[in-house]
Amino acid sequence: MTPRPEPQQPIPSHAKKVFTGVLFDVYQWEQELFDGSFATFEKLKRADSVTVIPILPDGRFLIIDDDQPGGKSVRTFPSGGLDPGEDPVDGAKRELLEETGYAPKEIVLWRAYHPVSKLDWVLYFFIARGCEKVAEPNLDPGERITTHIVTLDELIDISEDPRFQGVDLRVDFTKARLSPESRAALEKELFGK
Repeated sequence: MTPRPEPQQPIPSHAKKVFTGVLFDVYQWEQELFDGSFATFEKLKRADSVTVIPILPDGRFLIIDDDQPGGKSVRTFPSGGLDPGEDPVDGAKRELLEETGYAPKEIVLWRAYHPVSKLDWVLYFFIARGCEKVAEPNLDPGERITTHIVTLDELIDISEDPRFQGVDLRVDFTKARLSPESRAALEKELFGK
C-alpha cells in the first residue's frame, strides 16, 4: 500500500461532519486557542487524486487535452480521483488506461503531498515509464479527451501555456528550461537514469 502523507492539521477524531457533498465533505470542531478561548475550526475533505506522467518507450511523453462540461479545455496529464479504498498505484494505472488506453511497464511514485492546509486531500504524482497502447480509452460521460505525444522540449514549452493544468509541475519544467543542471536532474527523475 502506498503511504499517505500526514496533513499539517489533521481533522480531529471529535470533529463533526456537517455537510456531505458529491466532491467535498465539511468537518467542524471546537478548537482551543492560545489564550484559552475556543473557536470553531473547519476543514474540507475529498478523495485523494493521482496524476500520471506517461513516458513512451522512445522517451516521448503523452499529454492530454481534457474537455469537461461547463469548463474550458485544459492541457494536462492523465489524472483523477481515487475510488474508496483504492491504492494510489492502482488508481494511477486505472486513470492512465481509462483516459488514454495506455499501460506502463513501470510506475513509480514521484511525490505526494497535501497542496492546501484547509483541505484534507493528497495529490500523488506518478511517473509511468514504457507506456504502450493496450486498449481504446474508456471515458466517463463527462470527459472528452484527446491525447498528444510530445518531446521533453515540447513539454517544457507547453508548461508555460495558460491552459496547462499541471501548475504543481510548472516549477520543475521552468527550472529545467533555465538551468542545464536542473534539466539533467529532471531527466534523471523522469527517465530513471
